[in-house]
Amino acid sequence: MEPLLSMVISAVGTVASSAMSGAGGEMGRRTSERLYGLLSRTRSEDGEAGAGCATDGHPPTLPGTEPEQTAAARRLMEAARRSPEFAREVAEWVREASWLAPRAVPAVAQGASRPQMLPPATAAFTDREHVLAAITALLDEEDRPPSASTVVALIGPGGMGKTAAAVQCAYELRDRFPDGVLFADLKGASAGTALAPSDVLARFLERLGVPPTMVPGDEARQRDLYRDCTADRRLIVVLDNAHDDAQVVPLLPASPGSLVLVTSRHRPGRLVAEYGARPLPLGPLSTADSVRLLRRIAGNERSAAPDEVVRAVAEGTGGIPLAVCTTGAGLAVREHLGWERVARQLSERIHGRGREGEVMPNARPDTSNAPVDPVRRAQDVSYRELTPECAAFYRALAVWAWPTVTVLCAAQAAGVGEGEARELLEQLARVHLLEEVEEERYRFHDLGRAHARELAIAEDGHGRMATAVRRVAVAYLRFAADADFRVLPLRWRLGPAYTGRVLPESSDPADRKRALAELRRERENLAAVIRAADHHGFDDLVWQLCEAMWGLHLMLGFHAQWIETHLLGVEAARRRAAEFGDPRAVGRMLVQLAFGYMGVGRPDDAEAALAGAVAADGDCGHHRGRASAVEALGLLRLKQWRYAEAQDCFEEAREVLRRIREGEDGWRDVPRAEALLEHHIGRAQARQRHFSAALAGLNGALVKFRELSGGGDSYNEARVYMSLGETHLDAGDADLARVCLDKAVEAMNAAGAGLQLADAAELRSRCHRLGDRPAEEAADLRTAEKCYEDHEDPAGLERVRARLAELGA
Repeated sequence: MEPLLSMVISAVGTVASSAMSGAGGEMGRRTSERLYGLLSRTRSEDGEAGAGCATDGHPPTLPGTEPEQTAAARRLMEAARRSPEFAREVAEWVREASWLAPRAVPAVAQGASRPQMLPPATAAFTDREHVLAAITALLDEEDRPPSASTVVALIGPGGMGKTAAAVQCAYELRDRFPDGVLFADLKGASAGTALAPSDVLARFLERLGVPPTMVPGDEARQRDLYRDCTADRRLIVVLDNAHDDAQVVPLLPASPGSLVLVTSRHRPGRLVAEYGARPLPLGPLSTADSVRLLRRIAGNERSAAPDEVVRAVAEGTGGIPLAVCTTGAGLAVREHLGWERVARQLSERIHGRGREGEVMPNARPDTSNAPVDPVRRAQDVSYRELTPECAAFYRALAVWAWPTVTVLCAAQAAGVGEGEARELLEQLARVHLLEEVEEERYRFHDLGRAHARELAIAEDGHGRMATAVRRVAVAYLRFAADADFRVLPLRWRLGPAYTGRVLPESSDPADRKRALAELRRERENLAAVIRAADHHGFDDLVWQLCEAMWGLHLMLGFHAQWIETHLLGVEAARRRAAEFGDPRAVGRMLVQLAFGYMGVGRPDDAEAALAGAVAADGDCGHHRGRASAVEALGLLRLKQWRYAEAQDCFEEAREVLRRIREGEDGWRDVPRAEALLEHHIGRAQARQRHFSAALAGLNGALVKFRELSGGGDSYNEARVYMSLGETHLDAGDADLARVCLDKAVEAMNAAGAGLQLADAAELRSRCHRLGDRPAEEAADLRTAEKCYEDHEDPAGLERVRARLAELGA
């Protein structure tokens, strides 16, 4: 295949994918629409048509499959050979499309990211020198395969110190890997808690320098981009607590100079057979090393104890590092706890009674005759020493497998104030029953969570545990609804969590950014809260939590989680509707699910969800919801280049809105919703080259936005000015386009909408280019450059700098 044709095929594939997922933002949309225009003209260039191109009486269709993309590219090439002007336009379009492809950031690039994601190493690390020696020997092997990463799997039971060993080895070896260290806790203690590879890939890609807006939505393309990003880097990748090989394989870097450290309780089969992984089993510490670690953790301030007593404590821990650390931490912080007492407690089978038969505080019921494993014995010893209040707090934290335990989560789970929760969290961390992973953010070892949960079931019962889950879910719903309201204050929303919220008098872009960061920080916990609420049958909270995460997913993606949680939201809303709940929620959840499907390029699933939403809202007579669903279907049609159908959808949605009477649900939102639909209709008409109708409709939308109560909607006014500018450009009137884009730039600047300002300035620079005004073009490009710098958008920055270089500016 000739190189030029390959470039065009690649460009068509990139643009078609971006069209569905929305990747590339407004630039991606415009590039898709330019491809539509070029393909529309191929028939008139040679009198024939092909796949993806105009056919008799029908416009082009979006080339979604590889054969369709190849056919469309060939049509462009054939038409370009017949027309030098068309060839110039195709070449310009291919160059424009190249900026949409998710771009790997080479390790040698200026400002390239050198991620350092390792958690802090423990100061009490003991032994395991053989692990470092074995890994070093593998790296130094002369006959090591030259084309593959070195993969080492540290395997062993829970509590054996696999994570600590992997982290310590990574610190020791990181000077040999100058391009950074990636780390992820895969949470693979069970299939239910294990992270999806897509979630980890998105996090890794961003740390490797890929802008969040350029991270693909589907796992396959994320994996391809990850391989591009890692191909020339020398990295350490630590994949901690893997559930199985399938979770690990997509995260292997495509670099022969990299080292992958995997920790797991399970022996890797596929990793060994297909990727040459070397398993390194970890066993218990020797008694001598256990004694050394115990003394190190307990501290020199501890009163001296006979060697035989310390040795008895060490033997009671079984040499399991987690048990040693838990026991040593208890001795370090509890002056009244003597070595002899700990040795006695560890040596006995725990039946809930001490040697003399006295009832022990916080004793764990045990009615079996099975021996208790060393980790559990150590946890029981620490648990017995807790105050009743702290013991109840410990149990409450384990009512669900939260990814991390925040102060908010802990306070609500235990039903205490946040001040008290902070103190109790610190107490549990001091005795090694919790680990602080960030400031005021903690986690259990999964064996610790199992211990606390078993106690919670025995002492508190499922009813109190469910009540704790509901308190956490309500608190997180309150938090998420507040943050979502700050991110997208004007959007239509559903649910009592938003009742009584008042729009701010002025828009604060900085606060919107902070709110989005807050949602992102709690993303995994929010998903866990949804799963917990679903498990306990709190359907009213499940769908409302999904509604409150709309701003997070719309702005940042995370499509695997989006789809997973909203599938639960759909079913929860349906169950509630059958039990006299809010029937409007069904359509709302289906619409949001559809957008998640669009983001991963699943238009058929999106269309099915939207059809279900239209039917559900029709059944319950919810005009506002039905209008939203039909509008969303129109937006899907826009992405698919089905512009006439999109216009029909928007006009139908407008008719549905007009059925809403004063005082009915959605009445206050109708004026803004109608203005948005007028804007959509104008865009659809412009793509059909009905320029007069499009311009009239867009000007009508402008008036509607200005007339909205509360001083209008200046941001959407600016968006309409952008569409007017584009329409004038497509109609061949660059001067009128510039007048409209002047207004757009002014409005975006006033609104503090940095990335949208960059987009407006870039589009206006095109007007100057067409008018042969290089100085004005360069000025607009510099404005865009500054915005992209401020918002850390390297793709946009690279694009405008390339054009500035062409201008010699």
